[in-house]
Amino acid sequence: MSLIDHLLERIAQDGPMTVADYMTECLLHPTYGYYTTRDPLGVQGDFVTAPEISQMFGELIGLSLAQSWMDQGHPDHFVLAELGPGRGTLMADILRATRGVHGFHDAAEIVLFEASPTLRDIQAETLKDFAPRWITKLTDLPDAPLFLVANEFFDALPIRQFLRDGLAWRERLIGAEGESLTFGLGAQADQVALTDRLQDTKDGDLVELCAAAIPILTVIAARIASHGGAGLIVDYGDWHSLGDTFQALRGHERVNPLDTPGQADLTAHVDFEPLALAARAAGCAHSRLTPQGAFLERLGITARAQALAKPLGGSELDTLVAAHRRLTHPEEMGNLFKVLGLCPSYAAPPPGLEP
Repeated sequence: MSLIDHLLERIAQDGPMTVADYMTECLLHPTYGYYTTRDPLGVQGDFVTAPEISQMFGELIGLSLAQSWMDQGHPDHFVLAELGPGRGTLMADILRATRGVHGFHDAAEIVLFEASPTLRDIQAETLKDFAPRWITKLTDLPDAPLFLVANEFFDALPIRQFLRDGLAWRERLIGAEGESLTFGLGAQADQVALTDRLQDTKDGDLVELCAAAIPILTVIAARIASHGGAGLIVDYGDWHSLGDTFQALRGHERVNPLDTPGQADLTAHVDFEPLALAARAAGCAHSRLTPQGAFLERLGITARAQALAKPLGGSELDTLVAAHRRLTHPEEMGNLFKVLGLCPSYAAPPPGLEP
């Protein structure tokens, strides 16, 4: 049996499924799931994240978190955590950049939130000198100040999609047509979670909800509010989303999300507004939503690139210049990706961000 067989059987038994259920099956099915069966990153994978593009990204993230740690009185024990650590590249760059920060490594307990056994094995090898530990429930975070980064984590959480129909909504569902999967619409229904969106939408507009993001953000924000710390959420998306952003990547190319279930990465743009509201509700302050390019420039990425460029020439220099551009230029990742910072109400946001 393949994942498509499993999905068709499920639909035959239970009827059409939500986009959220489809994403969960495709990404995390224990036997056929995309993340549970492969390393999806890099040139040989399906997509490349910022840490894989250049060490500069992780270095600056690390120094921002380290400065927040110092600004909050350099507590002698804290949790340095990452959600969805990929190959461990970002955490490795954070730790390399902060090794000269007196007391930072001695005080840090490294915790990785990761569901994929395949990626855990790779992370263990990448970070073998630092003794990280893994959790699958955020409630298992130790009771200590929390300094956390989530890069391209929230975009992979399952979403539901709703099409406005008069003063009600119809959910976009996934059903079967022969041996293929197809999109359809459910019956018209009220959606309490979308009541406020009747004010800024019209008939035919599509709105996405990511219910899974709120409990995760709430746990993180509550921990930072009560224990201290800082959070950096980096992802593509915007404030107050509208429209269909559900997409699939395979071999670095966009493909139909329904064509190859379990064989492609499925994501959607992050709506940062509900994350910020959840942080406030948990008693945690947040920064302004900031384009990634502006965030990295404030932290000195150009100066860092110039320093790295001095001994280079030829193709190595070209690669560095291209990486700097890709991370910061408005037409590349610079504007598409945003950064939201979290901090206790008594502290300033992490460096690179504004209140």
